[in-house]
Amino acid sequence: MAQAVGILEVFGLTTAFVAADAGCKAADVELEVFDKNKPARADELPVPLLVTIKFRGDVSAVNAAMEAGITAAEGISGVVQHHIIPNPDDPGVEKMLKISALDKF
Repeated sequence: MAQAVGILEVFGLTTAFVAADAGCKAADVELEVFDKNKPARADELPVPLLVTIKFRGDVSAVNAAMEAGITAAEGISGVVQHHIIPNPDDPGVEKMLKISALDKF
């Protein structure tokens, strides 16, 4: 059975690090590589860079990590979106989790 995945999109890299740290301290989860996105109207956002954190683990651990990550991010620059996939079974989903644009500047 596949591990659950929690996807948490936040404003800014600093917020992503703080949220990821909080999530990993709150539960037994692993992180996939962060991803970034700079929307077309980025200058209108609180921080002009969106960063996606991806937690992996069993469903209860991912839920706990997401709750901690969301709370931490809301205390800094905020959360854009979040979602948990309890049992991703499509190889395409697994492949998408490995994608990251952070190495492309």
